[in-house]
Amino acid sequence: MNGSGRKSGAGRIRIIGGSLRNSRLEVPELAGLRPTPERVRETLFNWLAPVIGGARCLDLCAGTGALGIEALSRGAASVRFVEREATAALALRANLARLKADAGQVAMLDAGLFLQGAPRVSDLVFLDPPFALELWSVLAFQLEQRGWLAAQAWIYVESPRATVPTLPPNWELHREGQAGEVRFALYRRALPLS
Repeated sequence: MNGSGRKSGAGRIRIIGGSLRNSRLEVPELAGLRPTPERVRETLFNWLAPVIGGARCLDLCAGTGALGIEALSRGAASVRFVEREATAALALRANLARLKADAGQVAMLDAGLFLQGAPRVSDLVFLDPPFALELWSVLAFQLEQRGWLAAQAWIYVESPRATVPTLPPNWELHREGQAGEVRFALYRRALPLS
């Protein structure tokens, strides 16, 4: 959800489905903050509909937290949001409190440092780092190698349209799409060959 480097004005984005449907998230004015567009979220959560209920989720580089909050709205058991930018993390905490989304927890920390901590297994990970930092591969391999992923976890990856990140070989592409300058893809983890 973080950025392409464009400056986005402060404003609001809407949760599009589930128990929090039509709730508005306050979005701070921050350089590079790039909320996942509504139509991309709608497509993604249609793909995830059979598996989102009860899922333990991790929203890395959370930005506005729209993906993770959408997951909570649609029945995810919990979401850990990781956001290093203090203004964005505080706005996310405020949105969660206002929505009474108690199953969401925010860590104000760099995603790479967070993944060096003690792992808690996730069924679904949203991997949408700032485009300019090109962190997809680094974070993906940390997720895979450090024990953060359930045996058949789902991983959502958002990147520039022309970029297909290098990901662990046992992550199998399930579905993908494009919207404007963005490529979005859902992967399914298979157990690595030993």
